[in-house]
Formats: sequence, structure tokens, C-alpha cells
Amino acid sequence: MAATQQARWVLDGAVGQTTGRTVQGRSRWRRPGAAFWIVGYAFAVTMAFSTIPAPLYVLYQARDHFGALLVTVIFGAYAAGVAASLFLAGHLSDWLGRRRMALIAVGVSMLAGVAFLAWPTLPGLIIGRVIAGVSVGMITATATAYVSELHAAARPGRPPVRAEITSTAANIGGLGLGALLSGLLAQYAAGPLVLPYLVGEGLLAAGALALIAAPETVTPPRPRPRYRPQRVSVPAGHRALYYAAGLAAAAEFALFGLFTSLAPGFLATDLHARSHALAGLATFIVFGAAAAAQAGLGRLAVRRLVGLGLGALVAGLVLVTAAVWLPSLALLLIGGALSGAGAGMAFKGSISTVISIAPRQARGEALAGMFLAAYIGLTVPVLGLGIATQLVSAQDAVLGFAAVLIAVVALVARRLTAGRNRGADAGVQTGRLSPGT
Repeated sequence: MAATQQARWVLDGAVGQTTGRTVQGRSRWRRPGAAFWIVGYAFAVTMAFSTIPAPLYVLYQARDHFGALLVTVIFGAYAAGVAASLFLAGHLSDWLGRRRMALIAVGVSMLAGVAFLAWPTLPGLIIGRVIAGVSVGMITATATAYVSELHAAARPGRPPVRAEITSTAANIGGLGLGALLSGLLAQYAAGPLVLPYLVGEGLLAAGALALIAAPETVTPPRPRPRYRPQRVSVPAGHRALYYAAGLAAAAEFALFGLFTSLAPGFLATDLHARSHALAGLATFIVFGAAAAAQAGLGRLAVRRLVGLGLGALVAGLVLVTAAVWLPSLALLLIGGALSGAGAGMAFKGSISTVISIAPRQARGEALAGMFLAAYIGLTVPVLGLGIATQLVSAQDAVLGFAAVLIAVVALVARRLTAGRNRGADAGVQTGRLSPGT
């Protein structure tokens, strides 16, 4: 699975099985220092392309006359694509090579753009979202491992901080920038359901061309291992703590799902803020705050990081709920920033906790189970919120959504911040992962 492999590379300090012939190629573009930024760019634009539709949902709704429930179904299709790809293809770069898998992921993302442009109806939107999710599942670990290995080759012996920050900026920052770019283009340029995808396709094409010149950092095994999906396992001696980390990840991802699915529609209908640029900005604020919090506070002790993160997540949810009831644009944006920062910190802590309790040989499988919980959280609560809006008012639906998330946080917070989680503080410090929404 993509994120599990990412964690293994960043957390274990591995730099892959490099070859002097490829990393030390003659072209300056094949030097690891230059290739480091090439891969970071390709990573960022692939993640950004996956959030281009977020500010455009209101336009699709107005054109095709569907409501919030169908928006959550479309979003669920994306999450299903990510989850399936994580388990079926996220670990294949170990066998096929980083560059090849990164190129395939960028190509799949471009295929999603073709679906959006060539089939501009509801079925095309759903299929395009599934394909975009597949590309995100493929590139998350591949690109993060690639960046880590290129950093190690370019700066041998140096701490991996630069690689970690770059991965965070490309991953979570890319998600926010995609929505912001799409919103700006939809607001201020012609063809709001065409131009954002065309611009995204151009950025992806540039990334693919640049990747061709990047060196490979992994020597694929010979003979190639027999294919199998990523396994899932639970650490036998720490099941309660493991399940707490999984529930926390589900709550954190649910917050991200809220802002990339239903928030733009709420801005347009309840707040009468029909600016597509504002819808993109709201999504950008959430992901930008998550990335900034991870980069700025990620070196805190894990228990403290989880405590601060879950506290900020709850406080932000309270503000978001108040914003829906008042309604208030300022409260929505402030609450989004606060809850986004909290989700980013707490998610990093959840990853560190799982890594600290899982045996090294089963770390990938343990993280696979946690990410399964996270992507259930990304999909099911938001889908439930969409159904609830068909039965009760939006205010009551959001209040129920927030109450469930706060209850989950209260359930897991004590266990994740208790003394029994000391192993996470003493263990390795995790790389910064993201939902890839």
C-alpha cells in the first residue's frame, strides 16, 4: 500500500537499493539534487489534480440538478479509488522501480482528466474521480520514497528533514493548491468546467516529461516477486492502542472529507458566497494548515502532538458547527484552519503510534490496516452527512456529524496520550503522510 511503503522508507531511514550508474548519470537532470525537485513537482501536481473538482461541484450541481447526497457519492468514488489502489498497487514501485511507477501514476491522473473533459456528464465525473483516486494511491508512497532516496543520494549523511518537508508540501500542500487553482480559474476565466482540467493536464504533462530525465533509485529484484496485494495485520500485543489510532485516523480524515465534498456547497447555498475562488480558498486553508502544523510542530513528542492535535480538531469542529448555525463565513474559515491543523498533527501522531507498536517485519501490514480505517473515515461519515441532509436541516446534520467525531476523539484521546504510548515518543519519528483526498 502506498502510504505504508512511504512510512517504511521515511521512518526506517532506508534509502533504497541505489545504483551508481543511474543516480550518477551524465545529464545534470539525472543528478539526484535536480531530480529531487523534479519528483517533488510531479508529486505535487498529481495530488493537486485530485482536488480540482472540489470547488466545481456547485457548478455540476446547478447544471445536472443533483444535491448534496450525490456529491458525497462522487467523493466516495474517489476515496474508493484511492483505497483500492493503495492495497493493489501502492507497493509495486519496489518491484518495478520508482520512476516507472511515478510515470504510470502521472499518466493515470492525466487519464482522469481525459474522462472529465471527454465525458462531461455525471457518469464521466464519477469515473474520473475513481481514476484520480487510483493515481493518488499509486503515487503517494512511490514519490515519497523516491524523494527520500534522491535526498540521501544528493546529501549523504544529512538528516532527512528536507525530504520530509518537501514530501509534506507536495502531498498535503498539493491537495490544497489544486482546489485553490481550480477555484481561481473557475471564478476569473472562461470555461470553468473545462479550463481547470486543461491547465491541470498541462502541469501533469510537464511533470511526466521531467520525470523521464530523472534517475532510477531502485534496482528491481530478479526474478520479480509474485504479485500479491498489500497485506493487513494488527499488532497482537497492542490491539487496544492500535484500534485507538485507527479510530483517530478515521476522525481526522472525516474532517478532510467534509471540506473537500460538502463545504463548497454550503458556502454557495447557506452563506450565499458563490465565489468559486472562495470555495477553493476554504479547502486550501484546511490542507495548508495541516501541512504547516506538521512541518512546524512535527518534532514534538508524540503524546503531546496527539493531544494538541485532537484538541485543536475538536475546537475547530465547534467553530465550524457554529459557523453553520449562525451562519458565519469568518468562523467557517477559522474553524477550518484550526481543525485542519489539528487533524494534521493528530494524524502524524497516529502514524507514529502504529509504527512504535508494530514489529518491523509487520510494519507495512499494520499501517495498511490503519489506513483502511482512515479511508473508511474519509468516506462513511461524509456519506452519512450527505444522507442526513436529505432528512434534516443542514445545521442539524452538521451538528450530528461534529458530535460523532467529537465522541470518537473523546474515546481515543486518553489511550493515545496515556503513559502506555511512551513507546511512540521513544521510537522513530514518522514522515509526514496525508489523506490524498
